[in-house]
Amino acid sequence: MSIAAEADFAAQRQTMVDCQIRTFDVTDPAVIDRFLVVPRERFVPNHLQALAYSDAMLEIRAAQETRVLLAPLVLARMMQGASLVATDRVLDVAGAAGYSAALLAGLAQDVVSLESDTALSAQAAGNFAAAGLANAHAVAGALDGSSITGLFDMIFVNGAVEDGLDALLSKLASGGRLIAIQMIAGHAGKVTRFEKVGGETSRRVLFNAAAPVLSAFAARKSFVF
Repeated sequence: MSIAAEADFAAQRQTMVDCQIRTFDVTDPAVIDRFLVVPRERFVPNHLQALAYSDAMLEIRAAQETRVLLAPLVLARMMQGASLVATDRVLDVAGAAGYSAALLAGLAQDVVSLESDTALSAQAAGNFAAAGLANAHAVAGALDGSSITGLFDMIFVNGAVEDGLDALLSKLASGGRLIAIQMIAGHAGKVTRFEKVGGETSRRVLFNAAAPVLSAFAARKSFVF
């Protein structure tokens, strides 16, 4: 990439932060800094690079799955709501080629990027290596975390969910949080923070947001007689 192109993308990143993220009640300086320094254009296909800093979701197609990169303002506010600390171990679910995990890697001790699409997972691994992110690891496997060992302080879900969160919630350490866009029948999507304390899980709605439902967390259709 030319020096001029890199400078143009850097200017677009600054505009994204100033005009999208800061105006959506994102005030955490650590979160804002990550959005300023992580080059989003390197985590999208070439044909989408011109849209890398738009305010819309970007659809990422791969051989097995289709993912979306959440709108930057939604992603930033979700990360702010996650209340990350430097010692956190994070599971990033359905993160496509690794953009969200790259952001999280600068806010936490260790990040596992879990992606069911093997091609996207391979892209994430390459992106982490290119960026020198030694604490970000790409793992291909089921999005419910069944192939992952250990517990996490934070689980970040890139997309909307309707059902099937129990397996992921079981991966939370005591005091751990899970954040996702929860779809509730008859209502708009709600960014929801789940927290496990003393074996019990509480839930708190943070703000409204929309995203496609991840197939792994879609509600099962019931038979109608």
